[in-house]
Amino acid sequence: MSGDFLPEGTPRGLPGPLPAGERILWQGSPTTTGLLVRVFHARLVVAWFGACALAFVLAAGSPGAALKVVLPTLVIGAGGVALLGLLAWLTHRTTLYTITNRRIVLQAGIALPVTHNLPFTQIDTAALRAFTDGTGDLPLRLRPGLRIAYLQLWPHARPWHLSRTEPMLRSVPNADAAAAVLGQALAAHADGAAPPVRVARLGPANENPGRLVAAE
Repeated sequence: MSGDFLPEGTPRGLPGPLPAGERILWQGSPTTTGLLVRVFHARLVVAWFGACALAFVLAAGSPGAALKVVLPTLVIGAGGVALLGLLAWLTHRTTLYTITNRRIVLQAGIALPVTHNLPFTQIDTAALRAFTDGTGDLPLRLRPGLRIAYLQLWPHARPWHLSRTEPMLRSVPNADAAAAVLGQALAAHADGAAPPVRVARLGPANENPGRLVAAE
């Protein structure tokens, strides 16, 4: 929904004014670098064009012939990475994640903004995958029977979880703090509305797994 049509007093990132008793606890956007590397896989693109350039050099009969082929390859590769960088920046600029004391709101969309409301009563579990740069992904598993189309969520969805789609706050800065806020909000809400929800770490060993961020 365009900001031109939102009711007066609507906070940024929300589809309407906050109901009585609801308050914003945290807001953040995915980092451009995190999106570029982990969503648009810029490193794989660089590696691919680098491998192609090396193959052309080895196959060329002379330095002059190699230069004629390698230079356009590198230019195309640089253009591709630049395009991915633009997409990552636009995604960063048009995405805002919000955690309130009652729900999580995902507002995203480069051409057409879309807002996903996720009340805490719909969330089964939440996790944190932390990266060494301080950013992290926070996937949210919905309760059984609830589902949002993967393509409707992408790139704000946990990769490869197609049958049971998991909305995900991607590459959020200062992820430990965001996970702590979410864990405390879920626990506080569970006291009067739903069973406790755990917020636990996940990820490979080099991404700081294993420590419980917040628990029941």
